[in-house]
Amino acid sequence: MDFIRRYVLHNIGLKLISLLAATLLWMAIAREPMEEVTLSVPIEFQNAPTNLEISAEVLPQVQVRVSGPSTRTHALRPAEVHAVIDLVGAKPGERTYDLSASRVRVPREMQVVQVIPSQFRISFDNRATRRVPVKPRVVGSSAPGFTLQEVLPDPDSVTIVGPEKHVAEVESVITDPVDASGVIGKATFTTHVYISDPLVRLASPSTVHVTVATERVR
Repeated sequence: MDFIRRYVLHNIGLKLISLLAATLLWMAIAREPMEEVTLSVPIEFQNAPTNLEISAEVLPQVQVRVSGPSTRTHALRPAEVHAVIDLVGAKPGERTYDLSASRVRVPREMQVVQVIPSQFRISFDNRATRRVPVKPRVVGSSAPGFTLQEVLPDPDSVTIVGPEKHVAEVESVITDPVDASGVIGKATFTTHVYISDPLVRLASPSTVHVTVATERVR
């Protein structure tokens, strides 16, 4: 009897109300028609090895068909759907991954019907770093009677990071155009560098100072 009073009869009113509310909610959902919606979502990579880079300019996306109560389906956002691939054990080279419904996370009341494509292939490469020179890009005409003497970037080199094969092909980086029109003597400009390969990036993005010096034509 003590057990019944303590665990069954205690707050019995609130328990009955909660049970009734849950039952009504379940009945409302059960009567609601089921609908399907297709969402385009990016593939999310987990546990990527720190020494590897994905060697692809465009990361894959998948079409996910999801079924659920119509009200919930209409409100479903792509951010609530997660197509997840675990990269534990990934090595340099090409690898094919299966993307079954079990790899896609959706809200509890939703169900994954289909994933398109069900497979995808992606390339990996070792991560590499390299120091490359900075080449200033100077535009504009010198002041009358003056000619360009020298152009000095500071720093004169930067460290780049990316897939090993791509990093090896980058010989230098260039600055944004520096307009030295009308410079007499010396002038210093602050600018940024640009890497043409989208898979290669700066190890620590920073600005570059370009000093332009002119001398009088003799």
